[in-house]
Amino acid sequence: MKNDHVFVVLAYRESPYLEACIRSLENQTVRSRMIIATSTDNEYIRRIAAEHGLKVIVNHNSTGIAGDFDFGLRVGKARFVTVAHQDDCYEPGYLEAVLKHVSKNTIIAFTDYYEEHPIGRQEHNRNLKIKRMLLSPLKLRPLQRSRWVRRRILSLGNPICCPSVTFHKALIQGNIFQSDFRSNMDWKAWEQLSRKRGGFVYVPKPLMMHRIHPQSTTTEMIEAGKRTDEDFRMMCLFWPICVARPLSRIYAGSEKNNR
Repeated sequence: MKNDHVFVVLAYRESPYLEACIRSLENQTVRSRMIIATSTDNEYIRRIAAEHGLKVIVNHNSTGIAGDFDFGLRVGKARFVTVAHQDDCYEPGYLEAVLKHVSKNTIIAFTDYYEEHPIGRQEHNRNLKIKRMLLSPLKLRPLQRSRWVRRRILSLGNPICCPSVTFHKALIQGNIFQSDFRSNMDWKAWEQLSRKRGGFVYVPKPLMMHRIHPQSTTTEMIEAGKRTDEDFRMMCLFWPICVARPLSRIYAGSEKNNR
């Protein structure tokens, strides 16, 4: 069961980082299948896919970034699916560590991560330290299955790095990424999944690199001032408005790392 896994690489336009992402998945200590999913089919993606012997599956009815993520999950024909972001890279031991900890009751499994900025690699910035602190209760296996614990964690922000997540498809039904969210569609997905029975498995090792660059969706949303609105909407799912508003302002401080 644990080796029934596939990486689905979400490719968009002509990312200069796509091949580095693919190579990092090819270098995993535990081998797995890999496919590319895209809503922007082009010669660049096709050429890289051919060089690595990968199948390309095209989403001809894309409804935006949320729809592309759900499409990636849907075409990943395996019990466990990791939707890899084209700009990010994975440490060789990522999949081995994840598969070591998943079980039939795991909803999602995810790892710690570090960031790659234009100024260089960052492993211990303020943003990462806060996220690790929020996730620390999930280091205890009994607490990983507590809906109360994970909802309290999510009520203070989104510490789960989306590209580090491996999904257990048998415990996920239908689309989980909502099109009315863009920057926080993953936070909303975790909120939705946190209501289910099962575990949120956290591997507290930095086993992937999340790239922060000016062209990333997160950066674009921050510069447009739209992420703050979504932060407030998410906080309102956990708190009354009088509490959600100041919390969302405090949480907005973490955006500085993406500027």
